[in-house]
Amino acid sequence: MNLVNLFTELKRRNVYKVAVAYAVVGWLVVQISSTVLPTFHAPEWVVQTLVVLVALGFPIALIIAWAFELTPEGIKRTEPGEELQSKPSRSRTWIYVVAIAGILSIGLFFLGRFTAPTKQTASSEISKSIAVLPFESLSEDKSNAYFADGIQDEILTKLAGIGDLKVISRSSTARYKSKPEDVKTVAHELGVATVLEGSVQKAGDKVRVNVQLLDALRDTHLWAKTYDRDLKDVFTVESEVAQEIADTLRAKLSPSQSDALATAPTRDTEAYDLFLKGEYEEHQAESILNAEPFDRAQTFYRQALARDQNFALAYAKLAHSELYRHWFISNLTSAELARVKPNIERALKIAPESPEAHQALALFYYWGYRDYEAGLKELDHVIELQPNSANGRQYRAAIYRRRGEWQRCLAEFEHAAEVDPRDSQIPTEIGNTCFALRRWNDAEHAFTRGLALDPHNAIAAQNLAATYINSSGDIGRARRAFEGVPAESRLNIASAWGSVAVMIDQRVYLDVFERHFAAAFKAWDITPSNIAEARLRRLAARAGIQVLAGQGAAANSECEQTRTLLEARLAERPEDRVSMTELAWAYACLGRNADAVRLARQAADSLPIEKDALSGAFFLAGLAEIEARTGRAEEAVKLLRQMITAPAGQFISVARLKIDPVWDPIRSDPDFQKLLSEPEPATVYK
Repeated sequence: MNLVNLFTELKRRNVYKVAVAYAVVGWLVVQISSTVLPTFHAPEWVVQTLVVLVALGFPIALIIAWAFELTPEGIKRTEPGEELQSKPSRSRTWIYVVAIAGILSIGLFFLGRFTAPTKQTASSEISKSIAVLPFESLSEDKSNAYFADGIQDEILTKLAGIGDLKVISRSSTARYKSKPEDVKTVAHELGVATVLEGSVQKAGDKVRVNVQLLDALRDTHLWAKTYDRDLKDVFTVESEVAQEIADTLRAKLSPSQSDALATAPTRDTEAYDLFLKGEYEEHQAESILNAEPFDRAQTFYRQALARDQNFALAYAKLAHSELYRHWFISNLTSAELARVKPNIERALKIAPESPEAHQALALFYYWGYRDYEAGLKELDHVIELQPNSANGRQYRAAIYRRRGEWQRCLAEFEHAAEVDPRDSQIPTEIGNTCFALRRWNDAEHAFTRGLALDPHNAIAAQNLAATYINSSGDIGRARRAFEGVPAESRLNIASAWGSVAVMIDQRVYLDVFERHFAAAFKAWDITPSNIAEARLRRLAARAGIQVLAGQGAAANSECEQTRTLLEARLAERPEDRVSMTELAWAYACLGRNADAVRLARQAADSLPIEKDALSGAFFLAGLAEIEARTGRAEEAVKLLRQMITAPAGQFISVARLKIDPVWDPIRSDPDFQKLLSEPEPATVYK
């Protein structure tokens, strides 16, 4: 049979028609299966098997078409060389089959083209994304929980340095169970495609680590592995798990990122164990902002360094802990602050590309000296080394805010939220920014979001309450904002003082707004703590309440005690603006008005708004309060007019001025009354 006869025979036996029809219908089957089956969470192999079967069926269909034909009497073997009369009905049947299948295929193609790509694009955007959930501790000794926590944290930190991955921060994943019942929902809330679950069992010098990587969309295992190792090999396990994840997600790694995955922070297992204990305490300290766990964390870090003096990560984390305590609990003296830097320098000498060391240096410049340029330079390097660093972006946003770059600040906080979507601190900081700008509705929304993520977030609660006060004077609504916060919580940041409301505690100050001074005083009628800072704070708060209640003379002895302690503290820490504020109110309690104004002005002058657009406003408000309490109405109103148009919404608003008793001594002043009668001007910001 020559080639021409072959083609003629293929046409006569309808092989062409079958080939076209099979191709169209086969493609239609593949289109339907790939579109519909994932909706029912069918495993990927089902679709792959269908594609293989369709491909294998094609030559079989051609052979059958050659050997048999469809006639009105049924399927018959094709007679060689016979000319069969094709009936129009049969011809039209083939045309109808091909046409209908083609239309359906084209329809599915366009359906997939204009709908599926949205899902597929979204999927591809997060396909290289992962959340490392808390590791379960299976150790019989329950005190070993810190070890499982540390292993998870180290794996997560290694992954965070891979720029080709989206890695969710620890503060978000910590809110979930080790093995949640609904992995798909967890992944959706975190915005990832894969989830790593794990458990750790430590017994003596042996450790077992179980990990499994899940495809959250289909709720299937990508891989699972158990590592039974000596404790000294735990670093290798962390590196292997991180590398396996990177390989599975097909993440592209630079040479430096590959080196970082394989690098162990120390080879001394005892030093590493002490370090993990320090990390556990540090997480607790930063969560509740309490001095004692900070001190315990620093003790563990120092013990780790005593065993391994080349432990760069421990040097960096020790410095970070000291700076965190300085900023949020109690300011270090200049000499104490200077002693922090050598540890950072040692860390950088040992590990020049350590993101933790560069972050500690950034905070040293920012929190230690408000050197914003140097801090930003280090944070830029942190994000280069660790692209998924939510903390690096948050610190960068905070610096922009203090420089008065409000829009840039908000954008950076939003960026941080992409890799830390369940951390209540980020919406809280967005709320704090909007609060300062008097964007009351935006602030309320952000604080509410923060409390939805963490009902015990005291900062979000107190600033939500203050938003209700400052926007409308609604004290009842402000009280309800505190309902989820433990009654014993007294949360005020050492770097954010200036106003008497912060000194007294903003929840207690709700009683002050209503002139319930006895109730406010009773809130501080507590057993003195053994910590000197807590005792001093209690005395200062009580002195402030007595001044506002007009009972300074009755509290003369307590105010005198407060004065003595604060003067001694300022002699040791002459730059401590918090102590300046407290001492100014102690002087006001004792009737030493000139000294009170002098100290309040010293605090405000040492941190002008030009130097710090956020905290500078706090101390300027504090000066205005002291001016008002000492009868200097003209000076107080002048400051208030300056601040009513500045980003100082935390303490200065027309609604708040109307109800705050701190302004009672100048309330009848004509200029003050004129200020209250005018509409509140819009805050100008960039």
